[in-house]
Amino acid sequence: MRVPQTPLRALDRAVNLFPRKAAVVCGNTRMNYVGFANRVNQLSRALASLGVVRGDRVAYLSYNCHRLLEGYFGVLQVGAILLPLNIRLRPNDFVTILNHAGARILMVHPDFLPVIEAIRTRLETIEHYILLEPAEGCDWPLYDDLLAAQPQTPYPRPSIDEDDVAELFYTSGTTGRPKGVMLTHRNLYNLALQVVGALKYEEADVYLHTLPLYHANGWGAPHTVTYVGATHVIIPRFRADVVLRMVEAERTTIAYMVPTMVIDLLNHPHLHRYDLRSMRAIVVGGSAPSPSMVREVTERLGWQFISAYGLTENSPVATFAFLRSWHDDLPLEERYRILACAGQPMPGIEAKVVDDHGREVPRDGRTPGELLLRGDTVMKGYWNDPEATAEAIRDGWLHTGDIATIDEDNYITIVDRKKDIIISGGENISSIEVENILYAHPDVLECAVIAVPHDRWGERPLALVVPKGDPSKPGDLAGRLIAWCRERLPHFKAPDAVVIVESLPKTGTGKIQKSVLRNQYRDWYATKGV
Repeated sequence: MRVPQTPLRALDRAVNLFPRKAAVVCGNTRMNYVGFANRVNQLSRALASLGVVRGDRVAYLSYNCHRLLEGYFGVLQVGAILLPLNIRLRPNDFVTILNHAGARILMVHPDFLPVIEAIRTRLETIEHYILLEPAEGCDWPLYDDLLAAQPQTPYPRPSIDEDDVAELFYTSGTTGRPKGVMLTHRNLYNLALQVVGALKYEEADVYLHTLPLYHANGWGAPHTVTYVGATHVIIPRFRADVVLRMVEAERTTIAYMVPTMVIDLLNHPHLHRYDLRSMRAIVVGGSAPSPSMVREVTERLGWQFISAYGLTENSPVATFAFLRSWHDDLPLEERYRILACAGQPMPGIEAKVVDDHGREVPRDGRTPGELLLRGDTVMKGYWNDPEATAEAIRDGWLHTGDIATIDEDNYITIVDRKKDIIISGGENISSIEVENILYAHPDVLECAVIAVPHDRWGERPLALVVPKGDPSKPGDLAGRLIAWCRERLPHFKAPDAVVIVESLPKTGTGKIQKSVLRNQYRDWYATKGV
């Protein structure tokens, strides 16, 4: 028997097996799975009443909230395509994305009304603007009113082809025009099954949404958590104090984070006041964590630290780092090093690392090459962009653009993004390797290492560091950090300069924007004469 693979089956299962189980906690709103499914059905009917049909794009511009979570099922039920927008993009980016995607419906949180009003005349395809929450002076239809006008009975779903596009996520566009990643029903269904198995999700789990849902659906959480009947706890956006409070109040058990979020938690001044024992694990990805971060989370918080790697084009998770039975006798520091790497491919994912000629590199854990992936969760392609699709998927493999090593046990370590590798005097320097050394220093809160043009060496590494103390009183921290690096790295890898800064630019998901830093500091060595 062939049953279409669609993430809608996750909600069907939750309603059938866990109807009275707490499904969603969002501010003052609490729903069980029957109540959640009822709202999903109302949303589908409301969209259909507005003329939405199979293949139409429905866009959301919103913080995390239960209404956006409802879209992950209600939009798909109509056969339409969900398009969550990165709230931190510029107005021109919204124009580009919405017009390129041909979105017909735009759901907007009141905070973003001024942005949309300013560009509304340039949006070519939007037919209906819907307000997600009440806003004074706005006469747009209100989301909850549209739902209230519809019955809660199950929506008569059209036949769904598992290869139909279910979700459309636009990349950040830091290297050019944003590209729309097409994730199919089949991609998302398989991701849910793979993550449930890998992370051992259970009905008793309480998942805290710390990552924005516009970011490749918060690493697949809407469907994964729902599939097992676990509870979604939703906060609008990440704040360390809010996360700590919700962990204690809702007894959350698991969350996904990027390294900058973990840093904020570990350095919160009142961390010790909260009861955080309910958390069994955090999954950390988005950028490579350091072994020192793994040690701190493990020893100070008692949480299992699971490093993950992925990209939007892979739905997005591809690997997890777990210790295996043959690691039992390793020293702690070596175990932390393994837990900080990207890990091994999930079931259903194949990976290889190749050189510039497409040949697999030795599995020695040292030889770098580009990481390639293939499997059930790799995207269908880029929306209306066959050239970019053909460039990304070649010979049946997704070319990630990430430089990695792979060892004899298939453990993958991300060395750098291709664009972040520093080539100094003909030698390759991994910015991640230098950052890991800096993060091990007790006075470093955050850091980023970038390539900066250099007259003699072509490029040299420059370190930007946010200290744990007062950045206006750095003392000789820069000099001490240079010495720290030179004691632990070959001198050609150590930065020649360290710049103490108050903060580092970040994306909406908390990833440090090295492209911004490279542009800001591109003349550093030329003007400083270092």
